[in-house]
Amino acid sequence: MIVTGREVINMSISLGLEDVFIKYTSLTSIDGEKGELRYRGYDIKDLVEHCSFEEVAYLMFYGELPKRDELEHFKSNVMKNYKIPENVKNIIKNMPRDGDALAIMEAAFAALSTEEYTWEKERDREKAAEIMGRALGIVSAVFRYRDGREIKDPENKGYAEAFLNACFDSGIDEDKIKAMNAALILYIDHEVPASTTAALVASSTLSDMYSCVTAAIAALKGPLHGGAAEAAYKQFLAIKSPENVDSWFNENILNNKKRLMGFGHRVYKTYDPRMLIFKELARKNAKTDEQKKILELAERLEALGVKNFGQKKIFPNTDYYSGIVFNEIGFPLYMFTTLFALSRVVGWVAHISEYVESEERLIRPRAIYIGPEKRDVVPIDKR
Repeated sequence: MIVTGREVINMSISLGLEDVFIKYTSLTSIDGEKGELRYRGYDIKDLVEHCSFEEVAYLMFYGELPKRDELEHFKSNVMKNYKIPENVKNIIKNMPRDGDALAIMEAAFAALSTEEYTWEKERDREKAAEIMGRALGIVSAVFRYRDGREIKDPENKGYAEAFLNACFDSGIDEDKIKAMNAALILYIDHEVPASTTAALVASSTLSDMYSCVTAAIAALKGPLHGGAAEAAYKQFLAIKSPENVDSWFNENILNNKKRLMGFGHRVYKTYDPRMLIFKELARKNAKTDEQKKILELAERLEALGVKNFGQKKIFPNTDYYSGIVFNEIGFPLYMFTTLFALSRVVGWVAHISEYVESEERLIRPRAIYIGPEKRDVVPIDKR
């Protein structure tokens, strides 16, 4: 009960908007109790096993998996946007070399938001393909710039292969391409977390698509959202060796009550299905002694975490093993969140298109006032 003036208001708020539903969607369904995730009705495991990233992106944008001719047309529209404009390259190259990779990506997307845009269903799909292509060019350019190398224009190849070839000069094999393709699919969408909500708020004002994505990137940048894979991997590095897992866990988690990074999810009450796929990818791509050591460490820590917290329905989430996979592909720690964003661009664009085309209602919540009653201003000399 809130008392304001002479009114008594019976209201409550939901901190963090927990369990508040803000839209209808046909994009993604989650069963947190069973540990199931589906894109437009398709199980995530089946999509990873049988589809390319472009096929799943098409599914998210158009509602159905594409036929071959539809896929080729869509891929062509995406590929022609791989090469980013020179002014965007210059913005990237004028950022601090050691700057946050996601912040550089954010600046690049903001630079693409200068054109006027009017929402229109068919044109929105063309714009979605454009943004997907631009994201590949931007993220690969950000990586090469941060890595101290010249930016390289992507080749006209499939998305995962084109991205890795634009990032690296050598060492790209079929296993890494398949792992990158799977990772991109796994991170496409997850209903309406903070970044998607930020994009939806922007889209509800009928802002342009690039600005909506920029808003989403800004929300993703926070360590409570996009930084989870980075935090989990830093945890593995701090433990250093599989032999240290038990003592580290007892000291830090049990005795000092620190958070076990990569564990727990607001939605899932069992294993995150994406985590199980990332774990298999991590096993398959652990080639060097260092990679095998990190994997063994993570598996030992997972077993301890499940033993101690599983009865509370706290299990590993997708970020627990994803950083290991990204590192096995060849990416450093500072790129993990930006790789998340590269994939999630598709989900953001699919959600904002769905919202504008079906709801077209400004998102404008209210706040309950709990401040002082009416007060008179006292001139400064009499305060």
